[in-house]
Amino acid sequence: MKSAVIPQIRVEPELRAALESALRPGETLTDFVEATVRSAIAFRRVQTEFHARAQAASEDYHRTGASVPVDDVVQRLQAKLDAKRKKLGR
Repeated sequence: MKSAVIPQIRVEPELRAALESALRPGETLTDFVEATVRSAIAFRRVQTEFHARAQAASEDYHRTGASVPVDDVVQRLQAKLDAKRKKLGR
């Protein structure tokens, strides 16, 4: 597959300086921009999927009136967190 170029953007000198100061040793501006764009795409996908699940849950609740009590949800989340902490030895 042929590679493509991301459009150049103009930024203020302060933003460019901040960007350059954030680079890790050996990292290029191109590396940083590519990693940031990939990260933003992944975040948007997760965000879109989350919104879709939330919308479906809301529609299901409005259709059926059935829901899970908040205490049950918090308890399940706490159990997951406790299990993960135990696994990590924290």
